[in-house]
Parts: sequence; C-alpha cells; structure tokens
Amino acid sequence: MSGLIALLDNVAAMTRIAATSLDDVVSMAAKAGTKAVGVIIDDAAVTPKYVTGIDSKRELPIIWKIARTSVFNKLVILLPVAMLLKAFAPVLLIPLLMIGGLYLSFEGAEKIYHVLRPHTNTHVKAIISIGDPAKLEETRVKGAIKTDFILSAEIMTITLNEIPDGSIGLQAAALALVAIAITMLVYGVVGLIVKMDDVGAWLALNANTSLARGIGTGLVRGMPHFLIVLSVVGTAAMLWVGGQILVHGLHNPDFIGLAQPYGFINDTARTIAGDAGFGNWAVTAFFDGVIGLAIGLLLLIFGNRVILPLIGFATGSKAQH
Repeated sequence: MSGLIALLDNVAAMTRIAATSLDDVVSMAAKAGTKAVGVIIDDAAVTPKYVTGIDSKRELPIIWKIARTSVFNKLVILLPVAMLLKAFAPVLLIPLLMIGGLYLSFEGAEKIYHVLRPHTNTHVKAIISIGDPAKLEETRVKGAIKTDFILSAEIMTITLNEIPDGSIGLQAAALALVAIAITMLVYGVVGLIVKMDDVGAWLALNANTSLARGIGTGLVRGMPHFLIVLSVVGTAAMLWVGGQILVHGLHNPDFIGLAQPYGFINDTARTIAGDAGFGNWAVTAFFDGVIGLAIGLLLLIFGNRVILPLIGFATGSKAQH
C-alpha cells in the first residue's frame, strides 16, 4: 500500500512539473509572439492578393495549401535552424534581427512609395495574363509560399530573440507553439477575409430579413475598404517593428551599443506621456516607425540608384524596380 501511495505521489509530482512546464511554454510563447505582431499583420494583409482572380471554389483549398507549407517550413526547416543558432551561435541572432529590421523597413517604405508614385507591376500583370487556371493557381501558390517563408523567418527570429534562456526543450516547444498559433491565426483570418464577400453576397440575395440582407450588402461593399485599411495597418506595423528592431539593435551593448536614437526616443516618450502606459507606447512606436520609414526610403533609393543599375549592367538588360 505504501508503495502505491509513493507511486501516486510521484505521478502527482511529475504532473505538477509537466503543468508548470506547459505553463512556462505558453507564457514564453505569448510574450514572444506579441513582438512579431507587425509581421503577422503584414502576412494577413499580403496573403489575400494571391487568391484574387481565382475561382472562388479554389480560394480555401489554396489558402489551406499555403498554410500547410507554412507550418512545414516553420517546424521542419526554420525551427531546427533557429535552435542551432541559439545553442551554438547566439551572437548571430542580433545581426539576423537587424537584417530582418532592414527588410521590414524597406518593404514598408516601398509600399508607401508605390502608393505615392503608382506604376504598373509587370510581374503581376504577367501572372494575371496567364490563361490556364491551373497554371495561374500554381504560380500564385509558389509566390505566396516564397513570401510566407521570408515572413516566417522574420517571425521565428523575432520570437526566438524574445524567449528567455533556459531549457532547450522549453524554448523549442515555445517556438513551435508560436509557429503553429501564428499560422492558424493568419490563415484563419485570411480564410474569413477572402470568403466574407461571398457570405455577404449570399445574405444579400437569400436572407429572410431586411436586416440580414442589409448586413450582406454592407459586407460586399465594405470588404474592399477593409482590405485597404488592413494594408495600411500592416504597412504601419512593418515600419514600427522594423524601426524598433533597428533602434534596439543599435542600442544593444552586445552589438554596437549606440546611446542614440534609443535614448532620445525613450526620453521624449517619458516627457510627453510618462514612464509607462499606452501613451508612452504610442510615442515610442511613432518614432520607431519614423526611423523605420527613413531607413527604408534610404534603402529604396540605394536599391534603385545603385543595386538595380549594377544588376542591369551585369546582365546586359535594363533592370526595373
């Protein structure tokens, strides 16, 4: 009897340890995942364009295909690479984050530039001109997977940098949890977005009440505006996160250790809005976004004036941005 009691006591102790570990994993994942919000929003904002012009019956299967590949890339390719970096080359994490910050800043600035100076995207035009539906779908899926892989690498790197040192197993579990949760969130939202106009059209035509028909009409009319708002929010989030990564990376004593602009931003935020709270965050995010935009525009100018001409010279063609 005493042996049974001892066994049950051991089982209870192991259960408590497992529960504590699970709680630690969830807590680590939640805190780390919030830092990747800018990339998450941009991912959700970018993906719907890949099903534009596709047969509505194929929209959800395409999104499911992209989501499956996204999970595979995160768990099978990016997670092991991230854990190897964390274990054997942690010094590379901040430089990789800085590269990611530069990428986010460039992407955000490029979107704003295209809004201010719109021009025909020959690549997109070529894709749309494809007559074969199966070929169009294949091309769209490949493009979406490539974009998702880049954004997933950003998400995993940002998340990994926020996970505190400790058990490799807990860190890997937290990273895996973030990867799965973010993929479900992004592609669940994308699925709702791309089908919302179909839902609205069905309600507008088939609902039994005028209220439901009005809601359906509102959904059909409102979704284009919602997508525009989502794109704007995604761009702002990219610039904010990109600028924040660069500001913190430059300030990090283990990397460069510059006092500015981190000190200026913190002092200004405290002066305007106090030491904490939403006001402090908003002021900090604004300045981070301005810095992200400024650096992104510099990268855009450098790319257009230097990189593209060099590519054109090397390939013997006129490279166009």
